[in-house]
Amino acid sequence: MQTEHEKTKHRYNRIAPFFDSFGGLLEGLSFNQWREILWKKIEGQHILEVGVGTGKNFPFYPPNTRITAIDFSEKMLALAEKKKHRKHINVDLNLIDIQSLCYADNSFDTVIASFVFCSVPQPIKGLQELYRVCKPGGQVLLLEHVLSDNNIMAKMMQFMNPLVSTLFGANINRQTVKSVQSCGFEKVLLDPASGSMIKLIQAIK
Repeated sequence: MQTEHEKTKHRYNRIAPFFDSFGGLLEGLSFNQWREILWKKIEGQHILEVGVGTGKNFPFYPPNTRITAIDFSEKMLALAEKKKHRKHINVDLNLIDIQSLCYADNSFDTVIASFVFCSVPQPIKGLQELYRVCKPGGQVLLLEHVLSDNNIMAKMMQFMNPLVSTLFGANINRQTVKSVQSCGFEKVLLDPASGSMIKLIQAIK
């Protein structure tokens, strides 16, 4: 019987060829603007991007930084590798699970992820790993879609979540802000422009 990790990985391997086209409209209308805001908050020289996927954040990578990027889906990462060479992106790509990072404690100035923790099978475990590899005084930056603050919308999202999760591997009912707050960071800040379903989270270690 497959574990939740294996099921999620299989779903992302399955949708990898279509992933960039799935969210094309949302990327153009909103997500790209949020990605740009997220990456402008980068601090330090050594950056870890978790859940790089097909490389949707490549256009926002800041110059003069050392960037390591990981994903647990072989097929998503293969597409990112092709995009990396086609667009001459300076990034070290690795096949690694966010829930079990191979990096030493206190390795990165900034750890960053966009729309990732909706699909991490054990989100607290993943967040604890980000905390571990982030340097003291460093930051974890997350752009996440979460369970709506609106009660009616939240009930609809809870109802739809099993179908969305089965089809796309993503959960639309996660309460990621609360999860981050439980992981020992000194400060957890929300971008004031964050809406009811999209949150830009800055967690200072």
